[in-house]
Amino acid sequence: MNAPARAAGTGRPAGTALSTPPAPAALSAPAAPAAPAALPSVPRVLTDPGPARAVLVAAAPQLWLVDTTAYRVHAARHAPGTLDAQELARAAEFALAADRDSYVCAHVALRRLLGAYLGLAPREVTVERAPCAHCDEPHGRPVLPGGALHFSLSHCTGISLLAFADAPVGVDVEELVRPEVIADTADVLHPREAAELALLPAPARPLAFTRVWTRKEAYLKGLGVGLSEDPAADYVGTGPVPARMPGWSLADVTVPEGHCAALALRLPPDA
Repeated sequence: MNAPARAAGTGRPAGTALSTPPAPAALSAPAAPAAPAALPSVPRVLTDPGPARAVLVAAAPQLWLVDTTAYRVHAARHAPGTLDAQELARAAEFALAADRDSYVCAHVALRRLLGAYLGLAPREVTVERAPCAHCDEPHGRPVLPGGALHFSLSHCTGISLLAFADAPVGVDVEELVRPEVIADTADVLHPREAAELALLPAPARPLAFTRVWTRKEAYLKGLGVGLSEDPAADYVGTGPVPARMPGWSLADVTVPEGHCAALALRLPPDA
């Protein structure tokens, strides 16, 4: 039997079609890490008497705004049965009525909201002090036992801002800084922030400075160190969008005109 004819230069029989080897599977690029979920930028306004119950959704901080003028009558009426002895004593120390009203409104609101989240009467909520980040003594930021709920509070004349989350969180609200104050406090800025501010026209600087300051303080409060750390060490940016902070999500918060506010939330390790 004759051997089958072979196609020249190949080992296949003549007339047999040359099969094309399967293409290698396409290599997919590694998935980019998901961007952190957007933080809320518009707080809810707390009114009298506030929610009886509140529910926190995982990885979704909740913001509350308190208007001192609208809330102070309610706060003054309920302060004796809501605040603890230390808070009542602290309120009595304020010489100016505006400062006292701001403190009482902020802390009555805080206890009422904590009670709503925890299912407790406001006076039954236990607030402790975390260990200091530097000396480990119990005079750090206010915390709840067990750390199941994290919160942050900031207030200035006329406004209080409160944040609640399932991870460390910080908020800050400030009145716009007066132009003459900026030069005296420029040392709180990162060198890049100082350079950005210097490029702005003078009328735009108070807003930019206050914006960067609230971002810094919210971030440092979230860390639990506050202004015991050098605020100039970290760059948060003076522009409309905050800079990315490793391990944290940072956002500006919408507050009444004449103020700036910011929110910082610690991200989970795999974010």
